[in-house]
Amino acid sequence: MLDVRRLRILHHLAIHGTVAAAAEALHLTAPAVSQQLAVLEREAGLPVVEKHGRTLRLTTAGELLVAHAEVVLGDLAAAESDLVALRGGRRGQVRVAVFASAARTLFPAVYRALAEEDDAWSRRLALQLTVLEPGDALQALHKRETDVAVVHGYTVLPRDFPSGSEQEALMEDPVMAVLRLDHADRLGLAPGEPVDLSALAQAPWLTPAPDTSCYEMIQRTCGAAGFVPDIRVRSSDFAVLTALVAAGAGVALAPRLAVPDDAAGVGLHPLTRPVSRTIFTVSRSGTAGRPDIHLLNSLLKRAAADHSATP
Repeated sequence: MLDVRRLRILHHLAIHGTVAAAAEALHLTAPAVSQQLAVLEREAGLPVVEKHGRTLRLTTAGELLVAHAEVVLGDLAAAESDLVALRGGRRGQVRVAVFASAARTLFPAVYRALAEEDDAWSRRLALQLTVLEPGDALQALHKRETDVAVVHGYTVLPRDFPSGSEQEALMEDPVMAVLRLDHADRLGLAPGEPVDLSALAQAPWLTPAPDTSCYEMIQRTCGAAGFVPDIRVRSSDFAVLTALVAAGAGVALAPRLAVPDDAAGVGLHPLTRPVSRTIFTVSRSGTAGRPDIHLLNSLLKRAAADHSATP
């Protein structure tokens, strides 16, 4: 009979790539991991790993067992969630990885809700928050380094989710053209009027760094409008980009949530060919029912709904 503890070790090997990294994640020694893998092979009756140069890789049998392990571990997580709920929802610490603009706009409402309810809420939920780009957040979730990832995917750049996870959409966040006010006037645009992106083809562009999904979104969106943006400024701080647009440095595209609320000297214009990003909460399969994670998701939905309702 297969032992779930050894399936968990194989699953960690698949995630982390090496015996040493899997051992560190599991707080075991590398020889202990190797020994347990050898026992698992005897239980399975087939090799589950094979040498590939100086490293190990999964065999066909190993890949099959990892796929089943994700289901088994998800079911165990769901069972643990049900037991926690049955015991009355004791205080739990939820590790959250979230991209910067969601941390700035949605999580203050979560913390205020916890503070307003005082001890009744704080006994039920403690947050450990880390700001990460969506790809890094999903990687941390896959490696079990975080419990919830708050990520986004653009209509022109859909997000891939790791196996063994479940996601729920929080809100839609439209992408806006950020223009200096007099620039919009010269284009004949009224405040908030949609802009045809091709009208900005000759302008200097301000974008985030190339290693961000927002940068790739801008490349694809401008490409669909028939031009390659002439990038003069790169910064992943949207407050910097907005301030420089106001100073006349050029134009930018930004999700609405990423633009500072106090941005002065600029106007936000939707696109005639709309682009948006969907914001998701992502958790490992079977854990969304945990009372603490369920509470966090409920508070995030409330914050997202309130933000969407704000003009």
